[in-house]
Amino acid sequence: MDLIETARRWTAAWRAGDPAAIADAVTSFADPDTPEPVAGADLVAHVESVLTRFPDLALDFAEPAGAGGTAVLTWTLSATHRAPYLGIPGTGGTASVAGADVLTVVDGEVRVSRHFDRVALAASLGQSAKFLPARDELREYGVSARTPSGRTAYPGVLAFTYLDFRDDVESPEVDLLSTEVVKSLRASQGFLGFGTFEMGNRKYTLTAFDRPESVRAVHARPHQRAMRKFFRGGLCTAAYTSVWTLDRQSVHVRCPDCQEVVDASAGRTCACGATPTPGPLF
Repeated sequence: MDLIETARRWTAAWRAGDPAAIADAVTSFADPDTPEPVAGADLVAHVESVLTRFPDLALDFAEPAGAGGTAVLTWTLSATHRAPYLGIPGTGGTASVAGADVLTVVDGEVRVSRHFDRVALAASLGQSAKFLPARDELREYGVSARTPSGRTAYPGVLAFTYLDFRDDVESPEVDLLSTEVVKSLRASQGFLGFGTFEMGNRKYTLTAFDRPESVRAVHARPHQRAMRKFFRGGLCTAAYTSVWTLDRQSVHVRCPDCQEVVDASAGRTCACGATPTPGPLF
């Protein structure tokens, strides 16, 4: 078997963006996105998913280097990110990363192992990575975000929701809908801030308003669109919505000069005569 010639057919198939030709060129394939090696129709489906995320994917291959039953192809990737990948919604940005394909012959079969750094690829799209345990004996971990309004009024009401999503394809769609809802809320005078947090397959939102009447701002078109996606479009598997009115609150702030802690919500002054001002809730 001429492994170098096989490597050249492999690179030609990728340059042509032809999933069937890619699958025909080798026996099996594995990369960081495949839990185990794939072959045949499964390899075709995997390549199609790659080209859905990065439709103009271009791999710039170096000439193959061979040694016995192994050939190595180094490459650089450049592609426009159009569909969710690693939980990142399609950004329209250009992904770039360097990698290598290692072709080996085992019992007459050509197997390819592709190596690249997914964290580096995500970083090229402006995404930063933080590593968390999935859970421990007490807690489940996740990620969070906030949208501040800059307003320092204390909340009189909180809207609390959650959505259960199915997978890494549905998750970014929920994020995009949530972003549109927040954009519409920021124009509302009663809006004080918005926070999201995600654990497992559940996304929570917590929205602060100055008074119950201000919650009506939620019912703008972006929120109506999200509701239709859930009830009619099949988005997500469960949803929870609620509105919580204030029972009591207090805000204690330490004076930066004398270090005394005062009740800022009651307008108290400290020993040096200052009235410490808390920052916005979000």
